[in-house]
Order: sequence, then structure tokens, then C-alpha cells
Amino acid sequence: MQPDFWSDKRPTGVPNDIDMGAYKSVVEVFERSCKKFADRPAFSNMGVTLTYAELDRLSGAFASYLQKHTDLQPGERIAVQMPNILQYPIAVFGAMRAGLIVVNTNPLYTAREMRHQFKDAGVRALVYLNMFGKLVQDVLADTEIDYLIEARMGDMLPSLKGWLVNTLVKKVKKMVPDYRLPQAVSFKAALQQGHGHGVKPVAVGHDDIAVLQYTGGTTGVAKGAMLTHGNLVANMQQVDACLSQLGDDGTPLMKQGQEIMIAPLPLYHIYAFTANCMCMMVNGNLSVLISNPRDIPGFVKELGKWRFSALLGLNTLFVALMDHPEFKNLDFSRLKVTNSGGTALVKATAERWQAITGCAVVEGYGLTETAPVASSNPYGTRARLGTVGIPVPGTAFKVIDDDGCEQPLGERGELCIKGPQVMKGYWQREEATAEVLDAKGWFKTGDIAVIDPDGFVRIVDRKKDMIIVSGFNVYPNEIEDVVMAHPQVASCAAIGVPDEKSGEAVKLFVVARAGGLSAEALTAYCRENFTGYKVPKHIVFRDSLPMTPVGKILRRELRDIA
Repeated sequence: MQPDFWSDKRPTGVPNDIDMGAYKSVVEVFERSCKKFADRPAFSNMGVTLTYAELDRLSGAFASYLQKHTDLQPGERIAVQMPNILQYPIAVFGAMRAGLIVVNTNPLYTAREMRHQFKDAGVRALVYLNMFGKLVQDVLADTEIDYLIEARMGDMLPSLKGWLVNTLVKKVKKMVPDYRLPQAVSFKAALQQGHGHGVKPVAVGHDDIAVLQYTGGTTGVAKGAMLTHGNLVANMQQVDACLSQLGDDGTPLMKQGQEIMIAPLPLYHIYAFTANCMCMMVNGNLSVLISNPRDIPGFVKELGKWRFSALLGLNTLFVALMDHPEFKNLDFSRLKVTNSGGTALVKATAERWQAITGCAVVEGYGLTETAPVASSNPYGTRARLGTVGIPVPGTAFKVIDDDGCEQPLGERGELCIKGPQVMKGYWQREEATAEVLDAKGWFKTGDIAVIDPDGFVRIVDRKKDMIIVSGFNVYPNEIEDVVMAHPQVASCAAIGVPDEKSGEAVKLFVVARAGGLSAEALTAYCRENFTGYKVPKHIVFRDSLPMTPVGKILRRELRDIA
């Protein structure tokens, strides 16, 4: 379907296209917003709020440090491995202002996962939280990293409070394992050394890469999606356009400089990165960063301090919040937007959320490769539960059959997306890029969808074997490759099974070698090699696995058995 098919289906106030000429780069959006909204709050965390002017100054100091005290050249890669703390936006915007490409890295990665990402991206600098210092020490020799910048939880707090927090984290909670990285520069020292020197402007345009965002693939090896400044600028404007839907009173849903968005999802994940880190900026709004959303009592207490207007989450998080006895007592009078993404929204969860908060949860759809938002539901009564809405402005969808022929409305097929937010390709992987991106710019998602006659889109199945655990992609091949390296495993297969809490969970079928292997031992091995959400929740031992005549394991049969 061409973009104009949706032109009469958008809610009032939402344009059909965006102006790609409005900004040349993410840096331009950032610098313009910092001037325009200088005294407005930008990010808040652990009781400290930075205004746009302060964010401008601090990210400028970080950029200046990178330019003056390292030999990093524009286009080189810097990894940022931190939870949702104020140092994150300072480092990311600072790095971009210095012309570097940001590699978002999950702080919960194991050494094996870190090694792959740092080596694959050719990372030369790393900004990390000291809690992960031991892992950094373990992997450093296998990477090209020359510069380490070490943050601590209390860096951005007033000095006494900061000292107390750092002491508590290290000495009382014992969250900082012993390690030695004498070459690391502290985050605070980097800001001090860069302070007052000014940033040397770097020429970047739409086609320059801003971020390498790692995602698995059907092959299971994490690949870096090259997201350009143009991709991110487009998606910021697209999301902003959707939020300009007019309410019943004729005013836009989200107003400039007046909204407070709660950010519990990790900023290193593309969904929160674009929505909380990037989109809020265009409008001069505030993002409240939640460092540990698993601490539900702490999270609910933080929510009690704000009259928040927007919340980005996923099914598991909504359920956990609603199960806390204090949640229903919060002030929801300003809540206008609750967005669910990353994993399918359960109807019962959406109904319960609306009953408690008075705000409907709406679902959208996107992928790392689409920076990420590709479709969005209208807000309020126009939302259609069970659908992912309609394509965002400037974006076209179509569904194709196995031969690549476009299917009519109402028919199932593989969903393909075309728009200015579609990635440039996978980093240094031309073959993998060619498999998913055609010459006309259509991106094949690997998801099976139906476009209804009224323009709403439903995701009905997955073509790929991918498993989605709490919004994170897990690739069976990666699990199987690592498990097969265990000396006691003869063969294995991983599939996704429905899970009440996380949407899906990993189930592993194993054929063990003679001499036996326990599920406990295999789980421990997996914990050493995988970040938490990839660790199989169920392990089943079998005498054999179903295979094709050429010896390919039939995951589909295992799914039927499961």
C-alpha cells in the first residue's frame, strides 16, 4: 500500500508527512532545543534534575574532552554501557556532538556478548558504570578499546549525597566487584577537563551514521543496525507528529515544554532511546529516568512525586505496577499517553490499566532496523486494541507472499516497510543487508501481518524463529551455538513458549552425551554466557530431536509438542 492509502485514516492533527529538511542531524535538533527550552527541565534521576541549558553545558564539556584529550576522529565508535542515569544522555549527546558513532551496549551483557559487540563495531572508547568494571577488565585485552571513562552512580548528585550513594553501592550493597583499570578516567574528571573549552563543530548530515544499534538476526549473531542521523531525525518527527493528535478540546495531545514522561525502559534499547532520549527533546519536555524498574516499590514511590503525562512500558511492567497496593492511589489526572511496545500487549492488562488509571494503553510496532517506530495507534477512543495501529507519517507498509508478490487487503503476508526511518543497512554485513533491504528501500520484517481495509495493521505470526522475552529479541541460533559448546551436550534446540510474566520464555530441548548432565548445571552454564532474559526458563532432556532428512532440527515440531 502506498503512503496516500492512509492519508484519510489518520486522526485530526496528525500530518501525512514530515519535513525531512527541518533538521540536518540529531546534533542540530539537540542544540536548537537546548537554546529554545534552556531553563526547562530535560532529565531527572535520583532527585537531581538537569535543565536543557545544563544538559547543553555538560554534554558540551564531554564532547570537548573527547576532542581535546583523545585522538578519536569523527566516525569512530564509542560504546555507552550504563543504566538509566543522567550520565547516559550527557555521554550520548556529547559523543554525537564530537562526531562519534554511539554503540548502545546492554549493561547486563556477559563477557562473551560484550566481546562480540566491541570487536564487531571496532569500538575505541567505552563509557561504563563502575559496577561493570570487572567485566570490562575481563574483555579489554580482546578489544580495540583505547579509552575508558568510568561513571559512578553518585556522579551527578551533590557531593556529600554522591559520596554516600557511591559508598552504599560499593561497601554496603557490594555491587562493585574488585577490579583494576588504572587507565580509566572518571566521568567527573572528563567533564572537568572538557569544561569551558567549547565544542569544535563537526559536519554531519542525514546520511552519516549516528548509532550502531545491535540486534540479532535469523542467523543469531548480533548485527549492528546502522541508524543514521536522518533515520533518527525522521523517527523523532514521526513520533512527534503522532503525539500532535488533537484532543476533544481541539488542542494537541502533547504540549511543548509541559509534559513529563516516565522512562523505565532501558535507554540502550532502541524503543526508549528514540522515545525518551530523542523525541522528548524536539518538544522541550522532561524525561524522568528510572534506574531500576525491577524495584517496583521504589518505582511506585518515584511516580508519587510527579504529575506525569506519559509512560512508556511493556506488558510485564504494567502488570507488576498494578499488582503493587500503592499504585492505585497515585495521581493519574495528567496521564494522557501510555504506550506499549517491545512485546504483545495482553487484552486483560490493557483493560485493567484503563480501569485503574483512566488512560488507554496503545500499542505500536517497530524494529531496531526502523529506528524503531513504524506504526502507532491513535490515542483515546480511536485506538484499536489487538492492532499495532497505522503507519507513522511518511511511511508505507505492504504484505508480500513467499514469491514477493504484494497481497490484497485482509490477506496475510510478510510485512515490508518503507520510510525515512529505515536503517542504512547492517554494519559490515552486505549479504545480511541484501537479504532484508531491496533496491527500492523496502525492508522485510520477518513478521506476518494483515492490513485491514480500514488501514489498521495486525501482526499475526512470526516468519522467523525469534523469541521475544519482555521486549528483547532472543535468537534460537545464538542459544544453541553456545549450549552446543558444552562438552556434555550432543544436540539441542531452543524455542519460545508462552509465559504469563514475560510474554514468551526460552524452552531448551537437549540431548545429553553419555555421562549425564543436570538441568541445574546447564542453567548455571547458560547464566555465565547469557544476559538474564536469554537464559532458558525450561530445560527438557530427550533421547532425540525431530530432524529433516538432511539433519536440520525441526523447531516447528518441537513447538507443536510444547
